[in-house]
Amino acid sequence: MPHILIVCTANICRSPVAAAMLQERLKQAGYGPEWRVSSAGTWAQVKRGPSQYSLQVAAERGLDISQHRAEMIEAAHLQEADLVLCMESGHVEALRAEFPAYARKIFLFAEMVGRAYSVQDPYGRSLDAYQMMAQELAHLTEAGLPQIVALAQQHAAERP
Repeated sequence: MPHILIVCTANICRSPVAAAMLQERLKQAGYGPEWRVSSAGTWAQVKRGPSQYSLQVAAERGLDISQHRAEMIEAAHLQEADLVLCMESGHVEALRAEFPAYARKIFLFAEMVGRAYSVQDPYGRSLDAYQMMAQELAHLTEAGLPQIVALAQQHAAERP
């Protein structure tokens, strides 16, 4: 079944929240537990937990990300994923350049709603910045769900 990978920088703010939101939304939409959503970071040097405010904004939405540990993205992540959703255009560019074999399945998260913009990194900022991030991720998840599902299914069907 499809596997969706969500990527940010350190894998402690945006991507763990987005992954939890998307996993929950897929469940609500009737996609079974075989649909997998994970996350990784382009600069996740330390295997640490989510930022305190990410934990808080996730909890405010009924999501528990307390067991999450940051992971540095590697080729294996991209090989296993059917769809890769990045928070920033720089993430897309870097991953497509470093892993050209997987370029066709790497997208900006905002592209799922027909736009091309980066989701702001709230790291080091106020709770308000994290709440704005969570609101934006919720919008992208909800409005982008049909495109996310279609692309993930398409790429999953192409797997050998």
